[in-house]
Amino acid sequence: MSTTTTTTVVPATATTAQKLPHLLPTAFKHPLDPLTPDEIAAVTLTVRHYITSKPELASIKAVKFITTYLLPPPKKAVLAYLGIPLAPGEKPESPIKIIRKAEVDFLDVVNGFSYNVILSLHTTDKWSVDTCEKLPEGVQPQISVEELFECEEVIKADKKVQELAAAVGVLPEQIFCDGWSIGYDERFPQKKRIQQALIFARFSEHDNLYAHPLDFVAIVDTGHKEVLQIDFPPHYKATTNGPVLSVPKTQMPPLSNAEESLKISNRDRIPPPRKAFDFLPDLMAETAEVLGPAGETLKEKKPFKLRDDIKPLHIVQPEGVSFKMDGNELEWQNWKMHIAFNHREGLVLSTITYNDHGELRPIIYRLSLVEMVVPYGAPEYPHPRKFAFDSGEYGMGTMANELSLGCDCVGQIHYLPGSYVSHSGAAVVIKNVICIHEEDSGVLWKHTDYRPGGRSQTTRRRRLVVSMVCTLANYEYIWNYHFYQDGSIEIDIRLSGILQVYVQQPGEPSPFGTTVAPGVNAHYHQHVFSFRVDPMIDGINNSVVEQDIVPLQGDKSATGEDNNFAGNAFTIAETILEKETARAYDFAKERRWRITNSARKHYASGKDVGYSLSLKEGITPMMARADGWTVRRAGFTRYPMWVVKDVEGPKGGRMWPAGKYVPQTREQQEDSVESWVEGGLDVKDEDILVYMTVGTTHIPRPEDWPVMPVEHMSIAIKPTSFFDQNPSMDVPGTRDGRSVSAFSGESVSGGSCH
Repeated sequence: MSTTTTTTVVPATATTAQKLPHLLPTAFKHPLDPLTPDEIAAVTLTVRHYITSKPELASIKAVKFITTYLLPPPKKAVLAYLGIPLAPGEKPESPIKIIRKAEVDFLDVVNGFSYNVILSLHTTDKWSVDTCEKLPEGVQPQISVEELFECEEVIKADKKVQELAAAVGVLPEQIFCDGWSIGYDERFPQKKRIQQALIFARFSEHDNLYAHPLDFVAIVDTGHKEVLQIDFPPHYKATTNGPVLSVPKTQMPPLSNAEESLKISNRDRIPPPRKAFDFLPDLMAETAEVLGPAGETLKEKKPFKLRDDIKPLHIVQPEGVSFKMDGNELEWQNWKMHIAFNHREGLVLSTITYNDHGELRPIIYRLSLVEMVVPYGAPEYPHPRKFAFDSGEYGMGTMANELSLGCDCVGQIHYLPGSYVSHSGAAVVIKNVICIHEEDSGVLWKHTDYRPGGRSQTTRRRRLVVSMVCTLANYEYIWNYHFYQDGSIEIDIRLSGILQVYVQQPGEPSPFGTTVAPGVNAHYHQHVFSFRVDPMIDGINNSVVEQDIVPLQGDKSATGEDNNFAGNAFTIAETILEKETARAYDFAKERRWRITNSARKHYASGKDVGYSLSLKEGITPMMARADGWTVRRAGFTRYPMWVVKDVEGPKGGRMWPAGKYVPQTREQQEDSVESWVEGGLDVKDEDILVYMTVGTTHIPRPEDWPVMPVEHMSIAIKPTSFFDQNPSMDVPGTRDGRSVSAFSGESVSGGSCH
């Protein structure tokens, strides 16, 4: 079950500003608390006043706000404020005054330039502009939610689009589109705000429009609200030598009108498939014919009926939840952390610590998804343009759902709201954007003394879940951060939603996709994610150790030799990474990495305390060529592990692995993880950043249609020589008195839990 996101708008008006002394808090609860809706309104109003007061900005006649968000304070200032030590055994540094800052990106609508503004809050009700910088021509802030809707409005109103749709039986009111970033297209100037429109038909109010793709793609200038170009992808013909493209060249055609573009593609028009593939139960239950791609009747639709053999399954916590909230700060089972929301990353976890028998032990300063790219594998134009940076180009936060109690989250739930800015400067509020709850997660640990009279102990595992769900056009992403009672963390990524598809001629081969329904071709693609870990394992000076598991090597290690008589010996080879670097995964050596602090050793193992990173459930090679369009822009996809020094600056320092401003870029950016590692700075016993790249290659199945069952990948973050022993030994064993026999309903005696 899903619901439409409901938002509340806080206007940026003079009336709001007059009330600011009453609305704004006198002090923040936590220095990393995101901007409140009232702060967003106050910040954008301050920017407007600043523009009108500066003669050098007189040419700016109309403004669109794209982003407004907290500019985090320096790390050491935050840690001092919270009383978190910088090194093991040290006292926290003395707190210093923290000035709350905001960062804004806005568009000069008339002249087409972009601006970045930094502001400071010096009193409880007065924001002031520190800097206002005009960005270089062609640098584009992210695409806003409103611009995505504007793209569809332009497409629906365009006369040529209407004519082309009518030629294949689609009425103007049936035209819909998904606005996508342009990806890579040198035919259009970077100064313009460009989107490509993937166009579909909807034949009833809530019809699954993705079942009815149209056979052309339009380019839209959302700044000037006009269609610039219409491209017709060529098609494949079956030959004795395999599928052959209908045109010999696969690069972008020259700018042309729609008729010339159709001629270049060398094919006839293809009407959209008419068969309904709905996902809403009431629509699936309606009687309808199954129609072929030309509208012919194929067979009668099978009657649809929801399963009626599923008994209720409830999650009950009769005494309430075991976690506590203080604003955005959470405490649970020795864990303490700050939870925030912003427009780009969405869910952000910060200042994560663990109470180890009274000792506050810092683990992670900041953890979040900072970039992702979805490259598609069809080489014929314009499909290579489909490689969306869902975080950097759109903003994962702006795409977040308002979550529904009992649907997206089950049990006893606590929600946090989130806010981002609209074009007008108003705050858009998503009420229930972050979900926090507990759930049973199987057995935590167990042992049975099998001897006669022996006893056993079973302790069940509980985990805390902090989650968010985002809808990016056709696709859903479910982000879960799991915290466990044994001190481990899991980043759990789940994918669902509807496949991105293109129309297919009857009998046309699909060498780069799967025909999931008649006339519907789902292209092969990948989902590649970059997670940023700012570690503070017992302090901020950390190192990364690379560990390989290897059979015993050397002349004296052959089978039959004293060192390896049975040929069974294997060991580990460890390397401390000393300079900024990117590291490949080695499946043969089951490579893994560990973040350590050399200032503290484990009392028994003698090793540096640390946390290991296991990416095995998300390792996937990048299928696009290294010199191709995608990788030239998304260099972080080249390696699963990047280690760089944390270099803070006036605008937050190193954050975004593909660059801060991603839309319409064409090459590697200077401020990107690829460029950072070229600096070769020391990363041993330093304040470091770790970027982890994980993903999946999706070869669509017919069973993924019309809505894909959830696909799953994960990153495990586990203590290694960090605790003296299993830190969950003090979790009580339980026997659930409400557990009964499945069929008798009575309690069943058997083995003991404890």
